[in-house]
This record gives sequence, structure tokens and C-alpha cells, in this order.
Amino acid sequence: MGNPHTPQQGSIFEENLAPALSGIEKSAIEVDALVAQLNHHAHRYHVLDAPEVPDAEYDRLFQRLQALEAAHPELIRADSPTRRVGGQPLDGFSPVRHAVPMLSIRTETDTEATGAEAFDARIRRELGLGEADAPVQYVAEPKFDGLAMGLRYEQGVLVQAATRGDGEVGEDVTQNIRTIGQIPLKLLAHPGQPAPPVLEVRGEVYMRRDDFEALNERQRQKIAAGAKGEKTFVNPRNAAAGAVRQLDPAIAAQRPLSFFAYGLGEVSAAAEGGPTWATHWDMLQALRAWGFPVSSLVAVATGAADLVAFHRRLGLQRDALPFDIDGVVYKVNRLDLQRSLGFVTREPRWAVAHKYPAQEQMTTVLAIEVQVGRTGKLTPVAKLAPVFVGGVTVTNATLHNEDEARRKDVRVGDTVVVRRAGDVIPEVVGVVPRSGATAPDGSPWPERGAPYTAPAHCPVCGSDAVREDGEVDTRCTGGLFCGAQRKQAILHFAQRRAVEIEGLGEKLVDQLVDGQVIHSLPDLYRLGFVALASLDRMADKSAQNLVAALDKSKHTTLPRFLFGLGIRHVGETTAKDLAKHFGRLDAIMDATEAQLLAVRDVGPVVAHSVHTFFQQAHNREVVEQLRACGLTWPEGEGTADNASPQVLAGLTVVLTGTLPTLSRDAAKELLEAAGAKVTGSVSKKTSLVVAGAEAGSKLDKARELGIEVLDEAGLLARLQVGAQVP
Repeated sequence: MGNPHTPQQGSIFEENLAPALSGIEKSAIEVDALVAQLNHHAHRYHVLDAPEVPDAEYDRLFQRLQALEAAHPELIRADSPTRRVGGQPLDGFSPVRHAVPMLSIRTETDTEATGAEAFDARIRRELGLGEADAPVQYVAEPKFDGLAMGLRYEQGVLVQAATRGDGEVGEDVTQNIRTIGQIPLKLLAHPGQPAPPVLEVRGEVYMRRDDFEALNERQRQKIAAGAKGEKTFVNPRNAAAGAVRQLDPAIAAQRPLSFFAYGLGEVSAAAEGGPTWATHWDMLQALRAWGFPVSSLVAVATGAADLVAFHRRLGLQRDALPFDIDGVVYKVNRLDLQRSLGFVTREPRWAVAHKYPAQEQMTTVLAIEVQVGRTGKLTPVAKLAPVFVGGVTVTNATLHNEDEARRKDVRVGDTVVVRRAGDVIPEVVGVVPRSGATAPDGSPWPERGAPYTAPAHCPVCGSDAVREDGEVDTRCTGGLFCGAQRKQAILHFAQRRAVEIEGLGEKLVDQLVDGQVIHSLPDLYRLGFVALASLDRMADKSAQNLVAALDKSKHTTLPRFLFGLGIRHVGETTAKDLAKHFGRLDAIMDATEAQLLAVRDVGPVVAHSVHTFFQQAHNREVVEQLRACGLTWPEGEGTADNASPQVLAGLTVVLTGTLPTLSRDAAKELLEAAGAKVTGSVSKKTSLVVAGAEAGSKLDKARELGIEVLDEAGLLARLQVGAQVP
């Protein structure tokens, strides 16, 4: 099957956007899309160990988001992946907060020699070095394709092992890591450098290729013998990650894992018995002496020429290595220079990962099918004659969207180049030109099919499939009805900022949908205690709580209900604007695009999306069924007759810190009800900052720019609502 979240080549919002959108509106839409894509892919990679896109594609999207946020700081979202590394700990392991965050390393996507040269030039520039100054010394090492791990030693004894997690909080996997023979449980004595009181060693847990093949052979034998629940593994990285996350250490011990050390986290200060190394290389030698495996391929490189040579040399050895790598890593050797260079948000300035080109093979397109993703995106997927690429047999490759399929002119019967980078569904790079009498395999050229055309209707539910102006993706319009989008629709509807059904999480939704217990949103409200209590791992108390939460959620507001419907481009603010303007749901459902355009901040794209959504008969049916199930809200809420005085109309406000009595959401609702626009960052466009305890850098910037600052009391006085809290 294809990948519903695979991003297309090039920015999906760079061209042909509706002219009525301003530049900042275009950027805001693109930022929202990028954040959603990147967070999804980070979750797949870091938490589920099942990535869907190549690292190179993730890096491209990430760099595009960084550029947009640099140009428009006011668009930086709290959930932006540039604010954090990505991912969340899995259930079943205790959380571990890293004393020193496990940051990721910037990726140099230029796979040629110029990538190493660009890094060296940047380091020299940031250090203020000229042509006459000596070259910078680096440590160059393989970029292992495994699972990052932090090993904490106290008084020389291993006390804890933790995964990267989201960079701030990981998972305690100590019992499983203890099963890896290469990891010392107690540090070896090192007369030149006694073990510090606290030492956190960081490195990579991986599986050798020969160990991986032997493991899969054992799995195949079990399957052949009729063992249930057994499977073969896709590649060494997934096998290693799965072993580390086994809840049963006995199973983990049966998986042949290995480890390489390459860095440090928390370490005791020199004054407290900590090390006094001058270079990164010295640190690696000390780790070796303490009993840690350090790759013999790690080398000291002087200047750009040595980095280029190392990258080229390791690239030639890559296929013959006993383990997988996808690039090399360069680090400034001198630790004082590392400290001087410092960090940018989530990445050290003194290091970079330099990738190798993705692996490619040729094969034949047997068919082009359409997959419907969880958000309704229709993705054309090339079904391929099986081909071995990057360590796995590939039978599917994404064509991204109609434009890409037509640009590359990929058709059934074509011989194509397939690229695979990382543990992902690959993509079709291009079509091999037909030259000569036969195909590359010696057979006659097969007949070419017709050019790909996106379907007019969803292949899953039959709803209209539309492509909005300025968009490259075709999407199913049956969000509340389409089986492919069912889980996503339910989770969105149940979230805290929508109708809020407490206790209805992803695992429970999976159970309900996969078990055919519910087929649509209204089915949620037809669930009874008996049906819920009969589910796996659902205790009577939990079932009672969910029934109560469902009943409570029936009493909501029109903006929350609108937002919960998951209408494309309708976020919380737009839902509030629609509710305030029309007052009644029926008026919104029956509104023309022209009438919708009269709503504040609603442009042609949003108006068309809302109108199209409610033109679908099955969407209206779901809404009517929800109302029949008892969902209610105050009619006319927020309309001109009932609206709060717009005392802050036209102002842009930033909330920062913790207010004494108002929650962040309550303060935001008060501000928006008074006509203000609430944003997440302070800029010259900010009109007012509301600051509470531990306000931090936003308050400092507001003072620098001379922006008015209010505390909670000042805000309430300005709003003339006294101490009333909604």
C-alpha cells in the first residue's frame, strides 16, 4: 500500500495559490501543513519505528519550515518540530528526563564533496578564521543506522539506559540494554582517567547485518513450524529498535544487539572528579579505555580536504561494512571550540551529518492504484515488479500526486528508477527512456498505459474528490463518512479543543473501529456500558467514565462543534468567526460561498472548503445524526446581539507566563471575545503582552520593543470584566 502522508516534491504552497491570499496567509497555511507532516513523520520514526519517508525528504521539509519561521516569527507554533526533536515515549516504559537534552544533528543534504566543504567554511566563518589561519581539526565518524541511547553510570556502575524519546524525555529500557554484551555493566579501571561520579555515555544500539540475517532465518523456521505471532523483520534498524522496546527482557536477550559509543550527556564537573579532556578524540579514547566499543572507522580529519576524503572513502566501503550506515558525521575536535560555537535551537553548531546518495534500482510499473490517507489525501501509488533496493524487496512506490505523476510521465508498463533511502516506502525517480528494440532486461517493451489522472470520486467511499485552487493534492470530501478517514475524524472530534471526550484515545479508537463496533461519529453516542466493558483491557470503571464523558461532551459550543467536524482549513479561530457571524449551524450549512466570504478572515479557499463540505449529503447526515444523539449548544452564541464588547478589536496580543487565576485557554478566549488576535511570539506587530509568573524571553523582548505589558489584573480591568472567569 502507498503512504498517505508522503510529501510531494517541492513546496505544496509555493505556486498558484489563490491570489486573494496575502503572503502571510500563504505562509501560515504552509506552516500548518509542514508542522502536521513533520510531527507525523517524527512520530512514525522515533516512536513507532516505522518511518514512511526518506530522511532526505524529512530534512527538506524541516529546512523549509525553518526558513518560513525565520521569515515570520509570529507563525512559530508551540508544536513546531523545530522547537523539539520529535516523538513521545511509548506506554509500558517509565519516562526518563534527560539531564542534558539528546539533540539531533543538522543534516547536510548535499551528498557531494561540497557538503563537507560547506560545513568547514561555515565553522571557519563562525570562528572568525581567515585564509591565513590554520585548518580546523575534526573527528569524522560513521552515521550508524540504529537507535540512539543514553547510558548513565554512577560511581562507574550502569544505573540507567534511556532512549532519545522526544529529546527531553525518553524511555527507561535499562533491563533490555543490560542484555547487550558489548555494554559494560561496570566501567573498566583506567589509571589515566578515573571514572567520574556521574557519566552519561551516548551511542547507537544497532544490529549487524549477519546477526540480522541469522535472526530472520530463525524467524522463518518458527513460521514454517506453525508458530503464531512470529514475523520476519524488514531491516536491521527496525529489528534493533523492536528488541530494545520489548517489555520482556528475556525476549530482548534473544536478539543479537550491538553498540557503538560516540558522545556524552551529563558528566560530573572537573571540580567534582569529572574529566578534563581537551578534545573530542581524547574523550573517545577514554571511553574505549573504560570498556566501550568505539568504531575503528572514526578518524581525525584536518580541514575540508580530509573531510571530503573521509566521506568518499567510507562511501566506497559502505556496502561491505558489517553494519548499515547512511552517512558520516563531522564534529569539531576541540571541546573549547565546541562550547564557543554552541547550539541553535535543537542542533549543535559544531557538528553535521553528511548523507550519502539514496540507493536506486530499476523495475517495471505493473499498475497505478490510489490510496486514501487518514486526512483524505488521494495518493497515486505505483505497483512494481518486485525489486531489491536498500536491503528490502520493494513492490510499491509513491507518485506523490497527479502533478508529479504527470511531470515524470509515469505510466503502467514503464521501466522506472526507484529510490529508497531509509526504512521507507520508496519513490519513483523517473522513467527510463525507451531506446532500442528491448527493455533493459532483454524482453520486448510492454505497451504503455494512459497518463495518470486523479479520480473524480474517492475509491473508498465514493464521495467527491476535489483539488482546491493552488493545491497539488486531490482530497476526498467525505471526512465524516469515509472509512479511510474514520479514525482521524473521531480523534479530531474528541480532542480537548473540540467537543472533548475525555478518555477516548488512539488505542481505544483503534479497538472500536477495527472491531467494527463503531462506523461513524454518531455511533460513539450509541455506545453503552455493556459494549464498552466487553472491550479488551477496558475495566468497568473505565467504561463508566467514558459513558459519562460522552454524555458530558453532548453539551458543547457551536465553535467547538464546528472545529470538531474537521472541515479542511477550519481551525479554532475560523470556527469561532463562523459561529459569531452566523450564530446558527443551519445558517452555516446553507450559506453560499459569497455569504461565507463576508465572515472576518474567511477567504476564497476557506469559503470553498466549508461550502463543499456541507454540500456533501453524507456529511450533513452525520451532523443531523449527532444532533439527534443529543449534542446541543447555545443558539446565537457570539452573534452581534450577544457578543462581548470589542474593546481590543484590531490588536495583536501575546500571552506569556502563568497567570494567577486564568488558564491560558481562558485568557485566550477572553481576548478573542474582545476582538484581539492572539499569537505565539512577540514582534514589532505585537500590540500588547499579557505576562504572568516566569514570563521569560517574550517579556524581555516586549520591553526591548517598548510594547505595553499587562498583568492579569490589568487585563481584566481593560476588558472590564472584573474577576469573572469563564
